[in-house]
Amino acid sequence: MTLHPTALVSPEAELADDVVVGPFAVIEGRVKLAAGVRVGGHAWICGDVSLGEGTSLGWGAVIGAEPQDLGFDPARNSGVRIGARNVIREYVTIHRSSQEGGYTTLGEGNYLMTGVHLGHDSQVGDGNVIANNVLFGGHVHLGNRAFLGGGSVYHQFVHIGDLAMVQGIAGVSLDVPPYCVAHGINQLAGLNSVGMRRAGLDAAARLEIKRAYDLLFRSDLPFGKALEAATALEWGPAAKRLLEAVAKPSRKGVMVRG
Repeated sequence: MTLHPTALVSPEAELADDVVVGPFAVIEGRVKLAAGVRVGGHAWICGDVSLGEGTSLGWGAVIGAEPQDLGFDPARNSGVRIGARNVIREYVTIHRSSQEGGYTTLGEGNYLMTGVHLGHDSQVGDGNVIANNVLFGGHVHLGNRAFLGGGSVYHQFVHIGDLAMVQGIAGVSLDVPPYCVAHGINQLAGLNSVGMRRAGLDAAARLEIKRAYDLLFRSDLPFGKALEAATALEWGPAAKRLLEAVAKPSRKGVMVRG
């Protein structure tokens, strides 16, 4: 274990033998750092927080602070769970859950660039790239292998599906369906074809997703009628995920303007 002499580490914390903690970092409370974790200088990790194997935390990052919720009781037991092999760059903030016994979660293999904020109770999957200064309100759900452009902002409770892509500086207050590209203010711009190929979806699956997208978002039917028509057809597993996401959206509803 390598602890800079200016770092402050709580006696309650559990650190693996090879953890590296930089200058003036603060590790406070029941923090658990797995093998290979690196904590940058001036970072602050507090409370019921765990970081998975090989995760790195950048300079000045804050993990586990109280949620930005005016009704929050600091006595509530809640925390943050972060998986393995995440890169969390400088000045990222990830707040703990606002719910008793709840957790804000980050999966495995994500790359969070400088200044990202994950609000309380957000749930993030695996393999996502989240660019500089992306801001999540509370309870945002992000799937797997999405790319979120710099400065884009996400309203509380929205869902962003697997392999979605969002343009930088976009404003998102409705769900972004799986495989879709969003831009501007709640506007769909088509499908993330490159992302689907990179994820290993074969040509037949990609074509079926395109057929479903065109029926849902580019037909002359009102969206409700288009969804009825689409759900009456047979689809493969990948296209079904798109149909399921738009049929059962978050409380915010789903983007429908293509």
